[in-house]
Amino acid sequence: MKILLVFAHPESRSLNGALRDVAIEELTAQGHEVLVSDLYADGWKSEVGHADFPLLPPDARLVPVAASKKAFEADALTEDVRAEIEKLLWADVLILQFPLWWFSMPAILKGWIDRVFAYGFAYGVGEHSDKRWGDRYGEGSLAGKRAMLIVTAGGWEEHYSARGVNGPIDDLLFPINHGILYYPGYDVLPPFVAYRADRLDEAGFTEVAEGLRERMRTIGTVSSIPYRQQNGGDYLIPSMQLRPGLGDPAASGFALHLDETREAFRQAGE
Repeated sequence: MKILLVFAHPESRSLNGALRDVAIEELTAQGHEVLVSDLYADGWKSEVGHADFPLLPPDARLVPVAASKKAFEADALTEDVRAEIEKLLWADVLILQFPLWWFSMPAILKGWIDRVFAYGFAYGVGEHSDKRWGDRYGEGSLAGKRAMLIVTAGGWEEHYSARGVNGPIDDLLFPINHGILYYPGYDVLPPFVAYRADRLDEAGFTEVAEGLRERMRTIGTVSSIPYRQQNGGDYLIPSMQLRPGLGDPAASGFALHLDETREAFRQAGE
């Protein structure tokens, strides 16, 4: 397979840098072709502004959605953005790797998303009607491809458990997994998370590295997170509310958007 790894850490000698090297080594050993976008090393421009849209007159009011749509349709996005879009179209699998800073991704990676996931490419795709609400959440330009996160966190794994003070890690990563990756169609794999990032000794690193190698060995076969498809019948259109009778009636929040039937079937097969 062809794999794009987008790396977002300012220090190549960090734990993230070491894990990136482990992932690339294992993926290459398995016969995969790997490209790396190293955002800090490449000096990636993260902020969105007038300069991103060459067709926009200098004195014109910037409406990012409209400017992105016009630039994408005219093939007039900036060269750096077009290069990243080509990589995404090339890759069968996208890996986003980053440290968990303030419960989210570093600003430079968010800026990569803001600029590269252009209107007409990653969103604003498909028919909007009383039967469909665009090609998104399981459909879209990147459907049929896989994506996953490699994340390091400073806290203990227990801190990110169901009753942990930081909140469940799956909830913290939901806006990225569901709102950024699943939205344009990716099949999203469970994330690989390394905890106590600043406290790992040699034995701890060896254990984490072996876990990452195993995930890289199964990157083409591991089951994806069973998110519900927007246009698959589970949601009322256009309100986009989950249909009555689906999910636990007492539940709310992120877990409602998991198809428990698919999840139970997946677990039974493991």
